[in-house]
Amino acid sequence: MRLQFLGANRQVTGSSYCLEAGGLRLMIDHGMFQERKFQNRNRDACPIRADQIDFLLLTHAHLDHCGLIPKLVREGFSKPILATSASVELTQIVLEDSAHIQEEDDLHRRNWEPNPAGMIRIRKRCFTALKMWIA
Repeated sequence: MRLQFLGANRQVTGSSYCLEAGGLRLMIDHGMFQERKFQNRNRDACPIRADQIDFLLLTHAHLDHCGLIPKLVREGFSKPILATSASVELTQIVLEDSAHIQEEDDLHRRNWEPNPAGMIRIRKRCFTALKMWIA
């Protein structure tokens, strides 16, 4: 058995762990780093290849536990995401809200010039990830 800490290690947010046991690789949470000092880590690729993860277990629907799941899907994760039905419902709200905020940030960074392709990409990843939940 091997447990690897990928986030929320010496900081509060960015919860993400990888548990390897019995020939399976289980990701536990994959959340956003929210402290300003660590936000640049949200752009980094997951240190575990997304296509080598067998399951993702979401402990609860806070952004610092689920916020990078759409990015993990973009990186190639396509296996089931396990969560309670309440977490699935709340995660949909949290991820949609986060996508909206990212779109607004994108507009702000581009001096208020719309970037429709970027906005669609963010929402599309969010909706793709939401289809993978198993409650």
